[in-house]
Amino acid sequence: MNIEIQQILTHMVGFLITLWILKRYAWKPMLNLLDERRQKIADEFASIEAKKEETEALLREYEDRLRKIEDEARTRLNAAVVEGQQVAAQIKADAQGEARRITARAKDELARDVERARAQLKEDMVNMTVGATEMLLREKLDAQAHRKMIDRFLTEVESLA
Repeated sequence: MNIEIQQILTHMVGFLITLWILKRYAWKPMLNLLDERRQKIADEFASIEAKKEETEALLREYEDRLRKIEDEARTRLNAAVVEGQQVAAQIKADAQGEARRITARAKDELARDVERARAQLKEDMVNMTVGATEMLLREKLDAQAHRKMIDRFLTEVESLA
């Protein structure tokens, strides 16, 4: 193997010239492109982070609104329950008052009916007594006739009842 120094030197000089040309004309634009790309990626990450924070803020705001709506709904529901209980209590009190009035009226009617029945019974007893007395006065009776008359009277009383 023959190593030729001149050829190695020529290759080295050519490599260094190529390296210098690349550095001057290609390396800087490539580095600029890479820096621009890096900056663009960093800007996108910053934009994504800002949007993420904005989204989280909106999420918190919506959650707060939702909690407020739920609290308001719960408050309204509790108010409706309380109002319903008050209406139920009022209806119950009205029903109890009406029941007392109906019971009092029924007792009054019953008392009047009892009084009428007593008066009617008293009148019927008086009429029967008067009728029996009239019969006795019209007839002079012996013991057997007296028994027949009492049986007939009792039969008439039973037929009236």
